[in-house]
Amino acid sequence: MGITYKDEQGIAGMRTAGRLASEVLDFLTPHIKPGITTREIDRLAAECMKKQGTLSATLGYQPSGYPPYPASLCTSVNNVVCHGIPNDKPLKKGDIVNVDVTVIKDGWYGDTSRMFLVGEASIAAKRLCGITYEAMWHGITHVRPGVRLGDVGFAIQKFAESQGFSVVREFCGHGIGRNFHEEPQVLHYGKPGTLEELQPGMTFTIEPMINAGRRDVKEFGNDGWTIVTKDHSLSAQWEHTVLVTETGYEVLTLSAGSPPPPAFVNG
Repeated sequence: MGITYKDEQGIAGMRTAGRLASEVLDFLTPHIKPGITTREIDRLAAECMKKQGTLSATLGYQPSGYPPYPASLCTSVNNVVCHGIPNDKPLKKGDIVNVDVTVIKDGWYGDTSRMFLVGEASIAAKRLCGITYEAMWHGITHVRPGVRLGDVGFAIQKFAESQGFSVVREFCGHGIGRNFHEEPQVLHYGKPGTLEELQPGMTFTIEPMINAGRRDVKEFGNDGWTIVTKDHSLSAQWEHTVLVTETGYEVLTLSAGSPPPPAFVNG
């Protein structure tokens, strides 16, 4: 399947799905505090989706070689890089957790994630989460027609590494539309002037996974999904779905509770 280019109707559908995905995170935000389990976060999200009239894209999702994913969202705590499965372990003060939500609305997919600090986190954890957020936006602000995906990946990598962090290579962003994962792959590292050229109507995620230590990752346990840092260092991730417009970009996964862009955006 090649890259799909969205027309006005498709863009409208993607805007709605993206906003609704972000509103799930808005709904969850006040609940994410010490003592809650990630399974309870998952239950609350499923309730929210039911009220929205959306479906979880992750529940039962089974790409080739994977077992069916068992939850309505992903919760990746501390050294979990991505695809953490909700469980009954309570979150404790100082934890960091990525909550990754993908909903389906009228056949269109909206995909976004945020980092949450549980109670008072360490300065190092706060800095990792903040730099990862900025890294995502360094990628987003490079999006416009004529730019290549290598330019986007390079911007993320250059910034993250300049701050002393490392970029996970094994997982990347992706095209999205009427399918959860479409072409192209969106790497969070790379060389300027390489890979696909951006054109209006493309929609894809930018979702860098940034580690406090080395970039190496491994599978954890035998659930077939959970990925952790090899050196047990903290990992953070943020994700937005973006549209390439005629003149630049539009972030499709924004809602009333979305964190504001960093100061350098539109600055």
